[in-house]
Amino acid sequence: MASDATTRQVVAQVARELDGQVTALTAELAALFLEEIPAFQGDEAVRELMAASTSSNLSTIFDVLLHGLPLDRIDVPAAAAAYARRFAQRDLPIESLLRAYRLGQERVTQWFLRGMGVRSLDAEMLLACTQEIVSVLGRYIDQVSEHLIEIYETERKLWTQRTDAARAIALRTVLADDTLDVSTAEAMIGYRMRGWHIAAVAWVEIDAHAPRWVDSAVGVLAAASGCRPLTVLVDDHTLWAWLSSPSPMRLDDQALDSLDAGSALRIALGEPAPGLAGFRSSHREALRAKTVADMSGGLLSPVISFAEVSIAAMLSEDLDALRAWVARTLGELAREDEAMARLRETVRVFLETGGSFTDAAARLHLHKNTVHYRVRKAEEIRGRPLGDGRLDVEVALVACQQLGPRVLANR
Repeated sequence: MASDATTRQVVAQVARELDGQVTALTAELAALFLEEIPAFQGDEAVRELMAASTSSNLSTIFDVLLHGLPLDRIDVPAAAAAYARRFAQRDLPIESLLRAYRLGQERVTQWFLRGMGVRSLDAEMLLACTQEIVSVLGRYIDQVSEHLIEIYETERKLWTQRTDAARAIALRTVLADDTLDVSTAEAMIGYRMRGWHIAAVAWVEIDAHAPRWVDSAVGVLAAASGCRPLTVLVDDHTLWAWLSSPSPMRLDDQALDSLDAGSALRIALGEPAPGLAGFRSSHREALRAKTVADMSGGLLSPVISFAEVSIAAMLSEDLDALRAWVARTLGELAREDEAMARLRETVRVFLETGGSFTDAAARLHLHKNTVHYRVRKAEEIRGRPLGDGRLDVEVALVACQQLGPRVLANR
């Protein structure tokens, strides 16, 4: 008969092996959740928290099985709790969150069975190990799910009590329901749709005192437009806003540039567009500009417009395909290191200035001969002249500049 100590030893060995693969296993589960659960699709913030929560839960499960930690002393991982609160703030169904835990439980069980299968255990030991794993996983999932439901319901009550919650729901309806006419949309949110609109998305990437950063975002937008924007706080990190006027408006660049580069606040802007359709399209563009900013890893300025990143926004919908295309287009220039980054930036500016060594040198604050050397070096590394597929080269360089490591090849 298999002893408890021997059973726990085998389970711990498999847990140790899986714990060393957390990053890859997290990616596998994330892909499964995105495929199986619609609520996880279409929201970058939710997907990022989902990955963090998945990684935290896996590490906790492996620690429990590796060290024999008592489950009654295990708290809900902080990332998982934040994930449940974000679900509540976005009015996403708790059932989708709980389904993810059940799917995860099944996949983790499969991983453990696979790990035990290669150990040539006898039937008695295999059964004992399986019972131990199923028991611990089941109790962990039940315990965490119970706490997550409490967290979700508490946050939902708090969130719906806030005045922005009702406006957020109405705005989401106006943005999503194409059957609404202008008069109905105006009545729902108390805002005139006739005229021109520029949408903005403001956000912070780290925890910040909400009133402070929200007031800062509203102040920048008001100074740039000369009017107070329509705003709604959609979660504790994200503000949606619209600036409107009877005729096409141009924002004050000086006011936008006033945002400190060291600030945690970021703002993405859509393009000006008229009427209800423009209200919606400018918002979609602002969201896509935010996506590019998030992908860039801080390479872009604190305030970006969709016009600045429109190419990258459209290309970023399939990053795997984009990364392969950039590598084919640029060759070794697409490698992720500082030397290649300098060459890419020099070539990008050189092509942007119409192939002028003098103008490029002035833009880059370099000597003309330095620009000449870097351009020739880039051609040598690429393996063919820059004029060969020049349009592709320019687009690929823009993608590298705005999306950064997401589209570059590892060393």
